[in-house]
Amino acid sequence: MATLETLDDAIAAQAFRRLVRHLRHRTDAQNVDLMGLAGFCRNCLGDWVHEASKGAYDKAAAREIVYGMPHEAWKARYQIEATPEQLERMAESLTRNHREEMLDDALDDSFPASDPPSMTAPNG
Repeated sequence: MATLETLDDAIAAQAFRRLVRHLRHRTDAQNVDLMGLAGFCRNCLGDWVHEASKGAYDKAAAREIVYGMPHEAWKARYQIEATPEQLERMAESLTRNHREEMLDDALDDSFPASDPPSMTAPNG
């Protein structure tokens, strides 16, 4: 059975490109709404491309890959002013991201100390 870690890179890339194309098409889905519901948006995807590129793309170039145009051009064309309710949902959603990051960090910190290498090493 495939896992996220064993998923073929070509398949993962194809799925990522489909997600990006979908978001380009759905300009009505505002970033603030995506953040409020899922805790990530187009900017996040661009930032993840930037991080994964290890400097090959700066943030602006990586976001342009996601938006299909410069970020500022997309904002001028499609972004509407966020309502207080949208901003509140986004803030609540972002606290869940932080909690998950803290749990991930705590788990990462605990495994080497609590489990012998035979349990944590691949094929161990």
